[in-house]
Amino acid sequence: MTGGSFSRVGVVGLGTMGAGIAEVLARGGLAVVGIEVDQDALERGRGHLEKSTGRAVKRGKLTEDAQREILGRVTLSTDFADLADCDLVIEAVPERLELKRKVFATLDGVCRADAVLATNTSSLSVTDIAVTTNRPTKIVGVHFFNPAPVMKLVEVIRTVLTEPEAVDRVAALVKDLGKTPVTIGDRAGFVANRLLFGYLNQAAGMLESGHATRDDIDTAMTAGAGLPMGPFTLMDLIGLDTCLEVLEAIHAETRDRRHAPSPLLRELVTAGLLGRKTGRGFYDHGTPKDEAAAQPEGPAPVVGILGTGALADAFAALCDRAGAQVRDAAADLAGCDLIVEASGDAGAGRELLAAAAQAAKPGAVLAVTSATVPVAEAAMASGRPADVVGLHLPDAAGALAEIAETVATGPGVADRAAELAGRLGLTVVRCRARAGFIVDALRFPYLNDAAAMLGAGYADPDSIDAAMTLGCGYPTGPIADLDRLGIDRAVAVLRALHAETREPALAPVPLLTEHVTAGVPIR
Repeated sequence: MTGGSFSRVGVVGLGTMGAGIAEVLARGGLAVVGIEVDQDALERGRGHLEKSTGRAVKRGKLTEDAQREILGRVTLSTDFADLADCDLVIEAVPERLELKRKVFATLDGVCRADAVLATNTSSLSVTDIAVTTNRPTKIVGVHFFNPAPVMKLVEVIRTVLTEPEAVDRVAALVKDLGKTPVTIGDRAGFVANRLLFGYLNQAAGMLESGHATRDDIDTAMTAGAGLPMGPFTLMDLIGLDTCLEVLEAIHAETRDRRHAPSPLLRELVTAGLLGRKTGRGFYDHGTPKDEAAAQPEGPAPVVGILGTGALADAFAALCDRAGAQVRDAAADLAGCDLIVEASGDAGAGRELLAAAAQAAKPGAVLAVTSATVPVAEAAMASGRPADVVGLHLPDAAGALAEIAETVATGPGVADRAAELAGRLGLTVVRCRARAGFIVDALRFPYLNDAAAMLGAGYADPDSIDAAMTLGCGYPTGPIADLDRLGIDRAVAVLRALHAETREPALAPVPLLTEHVTAGVPIR
């Protein structure tokens, strides 16, 4: 036998996810029994299997003979009694607790007493399912990610009732299938969804508040944070109804406002606008997306850089790449189109900006780079608040610039700042002048959530990072990101966000403040 002693595995529910799981199992050489509620649903499941493996053949990933072998290992049926000889049965029906309980009650009656029963739930309590069965010690969560044949992560969930042998056997099967198992306890959302959906929900709230546009938020998180897709593109792909279900399940357990579904998300679901599957969600999928705006043409601007240190050096390097003139002496600032305060020190920065404001020509844009000090404070201290904007580079060596205007910024000044940044070769997004701008305001609360999970002992650093890289396609995991970006920076941004909003979930968790105090990385 392969896979932790499992040789025959049942899959109940052959929608996109269930069919994907059945395919993964059959690719692993296991005999699979696929169960659906009626013949029509069964034929749809057969179609999913044939279409998925057919795509692999067209792409040269499978031969036609291999496809036939894979499909030949799958027996399809509408009779639960055909699961009687299975060593393991995986339930993959829709995310409704009563439906899942009904399925497990049926499985209890037809499966062998030694068979392990698993649920692929992404948000419901595995314990709530287990306690209604006659075999709670043999109930395991096994959460695959969509598309199952491609995604490498599988979360294996144990309850306080699950016998260790059952968990170990399922984890061994996952590993034999070429996936990476992460074994964790039973909490709503587990690792990946608990971290992902807090971030997605915050993005929806950011849009609803008018902080930034949908397109600018999506662009910021792809171009500025390196994510494979922006939050609204991702929510439309997942399905807004699914997003709402996951958030409600996590919020019901935690009562954390980060997971209280955004009213905008709930409104879209109520209206039946569920994303790609209905043709419209945050985006209208029947209308081509707007092409990215062309970079502004014209000569590179003359840029004044105030301050010294890593940030000032990064701006100087950016200007050098764009062929822009750089001036850093007060006497030379009169001819500058853009003057950037990049000292990294709030007090010194205000003094430098005030002095530069006196020397700058009319029409020059004055920019403040800090994501933790209110732009308005520096603007008022400058004596020329109408000419001041925030100009933040989430990654000093990256290609994204966030432009933020205050209530005192003059008409057209933010447009002028965006044009100048574009002439430096930067991709520009716009937002209101709030702590963290867009990227840091979304990124660091997500990292804070990961640190809270680590501090609570729910999962280790490698498991948390694997959940987000293998399960969500992130380029790096959150624990690695904390060390890469700097825990001191994370704490500073979180404190600024908390001071601005008084939202408890945005206060840095004790693990982060402890590491900053000790001056040591998390790993």
